[in-house]
Amino acid sequence: MPDAVVIGSGPNGLVAANLLVDAGWSVTVLEEQEQTGGAVRSDRGVDPDFVSDVFSAFYPLAAASPIVDSLDLHHYGLRWSHAPHVLAHPLPDGRCAVLDRDRATTADSLEAFAPGDGQAWLELCRVWEGLRDPLLEALFTPFPPVRATARLAARLRAAGGLRMARELLLPVRRLGEEKFTGEGGRLLLAGNALHADLAPEAAGSGGFGWLMTMLGQSHGFPVPVGGAGALADALVARLRDRGGSVRCGQRVTEVVVGAGRALGVRTADGDAVRARRAVLADVAAPHLYRDLVAGHHLPSRVREDVRRFAWDFATFKVDWALDGPVPWTAPGARGAGTVHIADGVDALTRFAAQLATGHVPDHPFLLFGQMTTADPTRSPAGTESAWAYTHVPHEVKGDAGGEGLAGRWEKREQEAMADRMEEQAEQYAPGFRDRIRARRILAPPTLQAADANLHNGAINGGTAAMHQQLFFRPLPGTARPETPVAGLYLASASAHPGGGVHGAPGANAARAALRARGPVRTAAVTAQRALARRR
Repeated sequence: MPDAVVIGSGPNGLVAANLLVDAGWSVTVLEEQEQTGGAVRSDRGVDPDFVSDVFSAFYPLAAASPIVDSLDLHHYGLRWSHAPHVLAHPLPDGRCAVLDRDRATTADSLEAFAPGDGQAWLELCRVWEGLRDPLLEALFTPFPPVRATARLAARLRAAGGLRMARELLLPVRRLGEEKFTGEGGRLLLAGNALHADLAPEAAGSGGFGWLMTMLGQSHGFPVPVGGAGALADALVARLRDRGGSVRCGQRVTEVVVGAGRALGVRTADGDAVRARRAVLADVAAPHLYRDLVAGHHLPSRVREDVRRFAWDFATFKVDWALDGPVPWTAPGARGAGTVHIADGVDALTRFAAQLATGHVPDHPFLLFGQMTTADPTRSPAGTESAWAYTHVPHEVKGDAGGEGLAGRWEKREQEAMADRMEEQAEQYAPGFRDRIRARRILAPPTLQAADANLHNGAINGGTAAMHQQLFFRPLPGTARPETPVAGLYLASASAHPGGGVHGAPGANAARAALRARGPVRTAAVTAQRALARRR
């Protein structure tokens, strides 16, 4: 009988398992799919000569995360690679806002849009340097982050106090208008805000857009050499090296509860796996509270709150194997790992409004990844492994594109939506479609079938809007990983601080379990950890 059972082998589940084995616990991870990694996986399913990331691809939060850094995954084969530029947002007239790890390069790009905007960017970077350490500490530690908040408050006072706090709460449209005269800086902020489900007019979207651009500026948007799966493989290898186990093809159907405490789990095969100390669930909060834990074990308020849980946008993704580089009209986009495709901030607002009203967008905002540009091992020389995703409504009420897409996502609708995305890319890269060797479509139901945490492809474990953050995440309460069932901990992106590959929800859950039950210290464990440090 293991000390802990972890449900799900996504990055949060694997981080939690690794921290528990480091404390001397015996841990078993149960994974529904036949492959570990959750939404951190890669394959050769588009073309045998091309590595494609099935879900997530770029990892600025992992690069910034002290949790991921503390695991020393380079000892287990993880290597990072960067594109020449972090991100680009081209416009149809050939102008292009470029985010680069060299802040002077970014500033020069924005200065080309309007005099003074380069200096405005450097000022944002100066503020970031002052706030970065306590801000990241507050982001990646359990709620409430008392010490980090005190440090952050002191730095905020130095950065302008309430005026700076106000800026972080602004809608990203307003923040961009206050900081930049030209379009370039506004596009970088607004496009990055839409990495979450935050419209340009949403309160707090300015702070999120600023955080993502600053992470890109200071840490880049790195990728694992050889594919996203290399990150998951390193986490699994580390776990097994320290005595933990991972069992794939094991779908958990129930958390077994007795006398108010989690005793273990039951799988679809009818197997009961007992847990001596804790069960950690790297699953979406609605799945945990609606499906895995019987309702009579939960307070009525929890059952009611779960009914109000809000998902982030549904996702539609296309992977491509390209016979050559993407022929961008804007030179600045050619060396960027990530490219944002939208005509401007107004186009982003229009896109978000169509989603809010249940309409499939006619000109979808694309997040476009150039993976061979970021990591040359992904495909043969002279080719490009590429992808793009956009968002669609969970419940489709109409199609702004006039093709009758109704959200059934059968073959005709999938092909029509993929064509729409390619046509959008073609406007910025004429000849793009001529370079397509093969493509793969991942519609919302496909994404969910490949990872049950991705409800209709919702990639952030629930909305990033303010009403479901901090002590409202995932439900109104304390924003902590503890659940109403003793010994059961929520370890997924549905928990604070939310989506992104940084390991914080898993780490917070592991720490909570350790506080409640204590580490196991034996001579063998001490010796094992000493050997690991010497690697």
